Amino acid sequence: MGAWAENTFGNDSACDWAGSFLDNPGLPMVKSAITAVLNTDAYLDSDEACNCLAACEVLARLQGKWGLRDVYSEELDKWVEANLTAVPHDLKAAADSAIERILGPGSELPELWDDGGRNDVWHDAIDDLRKRIWG
Repeated sequence: MGAWAENTFGNDSACDWAGSFLDNPGLPMVKSAITAVLNTDAYLDSDEACNCLAACEVLARLQGKWGLRDVYSEELDKWVEANLTAVPHDLKAAADSAIERILGPGSELPELWDDGGRNDVWHDAIDDLRKRIWG
């Protein structure tokens, strides 16, 4: 995972996922990234986790609950602004469960961010995302 910041789009994987999302935007692609994490019983790869967090970010933004907006989210944000929509409760619940899976044991992403001690900035960003998903 090439990362430069703790926010959702501060890594290569999430930015690549956002680009793919823009090629075929909509809730089915978001659901697919979330389901991929929920259906993984094996060790959860950081790229898959980052993709899921990017999908969760789309859910929050579709409800007008913006996170950091910068050059890395610019094109996605333009699409979201034109497509604000209600997010089904079951998809919010799935996103929350997926984030819990990402934070839990057997997940590479927190191991990377917490290497050398708890990274409070990253954990705070995840907590903020969870709150924004639920509006």
